[in-house]
Amino acid sequence: MTMTTLAPQGHVRPPRPARRSRARRALVLGTAGLLAAAGVTTLAGAAEAAGTLGSAAAAKGRYFGAAVSAQYLGEAGYVSTLDREFGSVTPENEMKWDAVEATRGTFAFGPADRIVAHAQGRGMSVRGHTLVWHSQLPDWVAGLGASDLRSAMNHHITQVMQHYKGKVLAWDVVNEAFQDGGSGARRSSPFQDKLGNGFIEEAFRTARAADPAAKLCYNDYNTDGVNAKSNAVYAMVKDFKARGVPIDCVGFQSHFNSASPVPADYRANLQRFADLGVDVQITELDIEGSGSAQATAYGNVVGACLAVSRCTGITVWGVTDKYSWRSAGTPLLFDGSYTKKPAYDAVLAALGGTGGGGGGGGSAGCSVAYTTTAQWNGGFNGQVTVTAGSTPITGWTTTVTVTPPQRVSATWNGSPAWDGSGNVMTMRPSHNGSLAAGASTTFGFTVMTNGNTAPPVLGACTAS
Repeated sequence: MTMTTLAPQGHVRPPRPARRSRARRALVLGTAGLLAAAGVTTLAGAAEAAGTLGSAAAAKGRYFGAAVSAQYLGEAGYVSTLDREFGSVTPENEMKWDAVEATRGTFAFGPADRIVAHAQGRGMSVRGHTLVWHSQLPDWVAGLGASDLRSAMNHHITQVMQHYKGKVLAWDVVNEAFQDGGSGARRSSPFQDKLGNGFIEEAFRTARAADPAAKLCYNDYNTDGVNAKSNAVYAMVKDFKARGVPIDCVGFQSHFNSASPVPADYRANLQRFADLGVDVQITELDIEGSGSAQATAYGNVVGACLAVSRCTGITVWGVTDKYSWRSAGTPLLFDGSYTKKPAYDAVLAALGGTGGGGGGGGSAGCSVAYTTTAQWNGGFNGQVTVTAGSTPITGWTTTVTVTPPQRVSATWNGSPAWDGSGNVMTMRPSHNGSLAAGASTTFGFTVMTNGNTAPPVLGACTAS
């Protein structure tokens, strides 16, 4: 009957490969339509609700995109999933320095052009990734002296951005320029070591001159919560805004797993950057795991973005698990056969769209509906009705997300588990898992509002 809250875990970065063949790396979930003043809304949804990730995000004023590799654009499953579900693309490797300027002054845009043309032909936006980064640099860059390096950096930015002028919505101008750990210091790189701290500002000023209409972003990992590294990036962005350095957005790579979960202060961290007057974007999202735990984490991230008005979009780092840089951790929304996972259903539900429950493919299914059964000054009781689909089920799972500083103080007729923030409750049956086709059961909970009366948000129903 009483709530059990898990203690938030520390945000520890998993080991990173020395060299990658690709780049690494929105909870107030959208509540429109989930609760009428005294009514019920099912996640089976109204006919007009969006049915894909891209369309659902667009209805919320965001984009939902994927990292794309040109080498898979000939694969039917890859292309059909990309074209159906996503509204934005980011070239995974094809715009990096070693891909477009392997030899000084000689530019090769073929694979990147193919991705951009594919996106444009289908009305997708494009994020450019990345102009200045310490990794995936051709050897000739590191061998330059300071003056030559400055010239080469500015020339590279200018040539690449002008080639794609009017075609790229936002650029990761500088990527991963800060160290991990507690120092908040800059990372050693040819640019930092030879040009000093000013190279980031110079890169952004050069980028603005090259394409004044493009959004200019700084992008990094392990900055998802408040820590030494994110504080250092925050201080830089604050300084840039104060001095008129052209920066429009900050990218959060957001790679999570069990050792590095979604931090409890994720949304607050996004908001503090947005409060500086920049957009925030989740640029390289993937979350290792499976089933309801992975689904809940994905829902948390999407909800956080939706809760921050200047969070303009989300990009997952890949289309399918089988081509992910972390494929062993199955971190994406589609499995190796392009089947939707429970995480897909959670994301679509968080975005306010509609789709089948159950994570991709059996005949078992269920839907969930919410109503407020009692309300008083300081709290309310909520009830969720779980209904089996056209075949019997033996179990069900759904999530209930409350808006901080709300807290669930009691539950009944179900077995709850909690994420690290204490805001997302995953509910499973206590004794009422088996339902005949079309039959229903209910569970309930008490919410202490603590000044916030927003209704809870239900995730997708997963049946077994």
